[in-house]
Amino acid sequence: MDGEYTNKSPRPHKPKQFAPVDFEVFAGGVDPSRVSEAAHMSAHALVHHGRGSDDPEITRRLVELADQQGLEAIAEMWAESPARSLPGALWRLYALRAATQRDPQRIAAYFASGKEVAQVSKVVAGVAEPPGASEMTAMADTILSGAFEGDFDVALERFAAFCRVVALGQTNHAEAAETGNGAHASRLTKNSHQLIKTAEDLEHAAASWRRGELD
Repeated sequence: MDGEYTNKSPRPHKPKQFAPVDFEVFAGGVDPSRVSEAAHMSAHALVHHGRGSDDPEITRRLVELADQQGLEAIAEMWAESPARSLPGALWRLYALRAATQRDPQRIAAYFASGKEVAQVSKVVAGVAEPPGASEMTAMADTILSGAFEGDFDVALERFAAFCRVVALGQTNHAEAAETGNGAHASRLTKNSHQLIKTAEDLEHAAASWRRGELD
């Protein structure tokens, strides 16, 4: 999984293919306070709309929002928000799902490598055995669905656990690649550390949600 970019990244002219945990932050010329207000309002509206409905079609449309609108549009709304805020947490849920869809086989390989060490996180993530490509995409859809029709904090914690297992798998792959491809090993190690940070942010957001403080 690739890492976070800085907020000085240029705005792409067309939808960008996102690598796993490639949390692109788009620079813009709009008043930051207005952007922040709009991000929080749209995140609250989306979550409460989804959780206020028992229509599975609405849940499906919300899960596939990035497919329909493009992940770039989601980033425009939420990527500049603090990681430990509602829009920041939602952005990470959508980006993780998109990343998993983009390369499920690679994600499955990382998950399989890390799951024996991270037994607790594996159980929390809830991926079916054996964890293949189809299981990865199904898991991502199920977790994001749970954000709208189940317990929002549980959805955050499940994706956090998923991040921890994948991060351990990346570390294992980095160790295996170190002698033959040092650059690749270094990139995997860096990405692993960034995924752990993402997991921590999601766990913090889950705790804030339970206290009624996630905004």
